[in-house]
Amino acid sequence: MRWFHLLFIAAWVLPFMAQAADTIVIKFSHAMASDSPKGRAAIKFKELAESITQGRVKVLVYPDSQLIQERQELEALQINAVQILAPSLSKLASLGIREFEVFDLPYLFPNETVLHRVMDGPIGQRLLQQLENKGLIGLTYWDSGFKHFSANKPLRQLEDFRGLRMRIQTSRVLDAQMRALNAVPQPTSFAEIYPALERGVVDGTENPAVHFENQQLARVQKHLTLSQHGYLGYVVLVNKRYWSDLPNDVRRDLEQALRLATRYERKIAVEQNHQALKRIRASGKTEVYALPPSERERLRRQMLPVHRQFTKVIGSDLIESIYRIATEAPQEQTNGDAIKLIRHPVAKP
Repeated sequence: MRWFHLLFIAAWVLPFMAQAADTIVIKFSHAMASDSPKGRAAIKFKELAESITQGRVKVLVYPDSQLIQERQELEALQINAVQILAPSLSKLASLGIREFEVFDLPYLFPNETVLHRVMDGPIGQRLLQQLENKGLIGLTYWDSGFKHFSANKPLRQLEDFRGLRMRIQTSRVLDAQMRALNAVPQPTSFAEIYPALERGVVDGTENPAVHFENQQLARVQKHLTLSQHGYLGYVVLVNKRYWSDLPNDVRRDLEQALRLATRYERKIAVEQNHQALKRIRASGKTEVYALPPSERERLRRQMLPVHRQFTKVIGSDLIESIYRIATEAPQEQTNGDAIKLIRHPVAKP
């Protein structure tokens, strides 16, 4: 790990060099393509931060894991080798904060309205506060979108998942989700998804439409089923010590830039997923299948026991609080049938 030792040294040398030049340099690393919602939002944050601070801050954005590999990015942030990350929420469980696994539960969030009420309200903010004990500050949440299943065979009913090797992020909840479908979960890094599918190491995966398109999965996946069964999102993180040491006015300016970038990111995430799905359909390379309500209900019921399975790990109070938010959402903005179904898994038998 010689490279990581060099990063450690650079982490402490470069800030002094930046201060000497009266310019605060912030390195923002992420694993996605520059034209993904996260990639475009990182660039927007860079533009806003440099403009609002009138050049006092320079943000260097490194997409596609160009600076740090996905597996090492949290450790790199903790030693200040990089100052900002936006890892997927699933990765935070590796820090020992298992409550973040609530975002991986299948069919928990019926739409973005409920999702953002959770993230931006007391629940989401309480979760972010837990990161401080790990030397990190959680600033905000960014969206990728709701996920759909894909494979090289049609996934039109529950029985079609049996025995399929399905790529997942490293997550105990996602592992349990695939096992509930009688599929075989295969944890695989983001960069390895395409080659794993191309070589037949895995048979299928789950992605928002925008990632399916950005990864060019139409070349290696013949079927896409619009299941909208789970959520993929990110948390924007900074090194706690680095953030605290910034001048107060600079920190306020960066917070303003991030608020604006977050509003932008969430808007384009919805738009890009919609447009990506249209292009996938138009290409004709991948068959897009919309599940009928009856079969979607079968999938949902099959996966909902995962909620009960992780009640003790995630916390029944946390899960029930999200159920209540979903139930209280205006009826025209949510799926009433979905809410009725999700209330049962945590209830005592």
